Amino acid sequence: MYFLLGLSIVLAAMLIVNSIASLGATLLWRVLEKHSRSWSAASRASLLTTLRILPVTAGLTTVGLLFGPAYLTHEPRTDHEDVSAKLAILALFSVIGIGLAVVRGIVTWRVTTRLRNDWLRNAQPINLAGIHIPTYRIEHQFPVIAIVGSLRPRLFIANRVLQALSIEELEAAINHEAGHVLYRDNLKRGFMRACRDSLLIIPCGRLLDRAWKEASEEAADEHAARGGAAVALDLASSLVKIARMIPVGAHPAMPAGAFIVGKDEMPGVRTRVRRLMQLANESGEQKRAPFGFQIPTSVPIVLMIIIVAALSTQPHVLALVHALIEDVVYLLT
Repeated sequence: MYFLLGLSIVLAAMLIVNSIASLGATLLWRVLEKHSRSWSAASRASLLTTLRILPVTAGLTTVGLLFGPAYLTHEPRTDHEDVSAKLAILALFSVIGIGLAVVRGIVTWRVTTRLRNDWLRNAQPINLAGIHIPTYRIEHQFPVIAIVGSLRPRLFIANRVLQALSIEELEAAINHEAGHVLYRDNLKRGFMRACRDSLLIIPCGRLLDRAWKEASEEAADEHAARGGAAVALDLASSLVKIARMIPVGAHPAMPAGAFIVGKDEMPGVRTRVRRLMQLANESGEQKRAPFGFQIPTSVPIVLMIIIVAALSTQPHVLALVHALIEDVVYLLT
């Protein structure tokens, strides 16, 4: 019963910390959302990535370095305290969340790998300026132009897209995809999909997911638009052409690819086109986020782990955490 109780406490603590941190991240984004509209899209996307990943990291870190050690250090092994129904339910929710995250990750990887291999069987390697990853021409009814893969990305372009776009429009579209590669958007998308299912009590992460998706596409647009006003206008033109080529009711299976125009991005095409036209008319660079929000995602995560690890070496901190555990277990009985 000692280890079962400890496991239940650890799982419940992970869920509670994750839920509180996720709620706090969402509320923070609601406060910053209007102000961030004046920032570059890359700054917004970076902040949203941090807000989405940090809560899960906080749950894993605090449980692994504080709650677990506090329980093992201070909980008497002779205690035969039972696991209450409320504590068991919280632990079960936590297990379901972790399980869904693992299953979603495996399914996404398998579907993406299968689809990538299917495309590669009939793909023709091509060389295009502006992109430095393996690039392939494929025959597809959907106007595919997608980066597939996180660690070893490949670019797939439908033949109909290559035929429909002018040289300038194609170069602008390639520069957009190069932006996705530069910002490692597929890798970030994979982490965020895993984080999506780890929260079940407060389903507020969808707001951050939608905001990041929008910001990441705009960031890739901005990356391409750095080539000048003509490039921004060519990218806007390519967006319109590709959007018009999408067959009615087409739903290609591509869970881990970054489309220049995907089936779910159609409502945002007009917004992106207007933004590109605005970028073409702007003479200066877009305002960057305040310094405190320009920090890379890895910095706050590593800093949090270091702080929690330092606290875990303090005996009085572990004693306080164990006291908190006792109070929570008592409330749940």
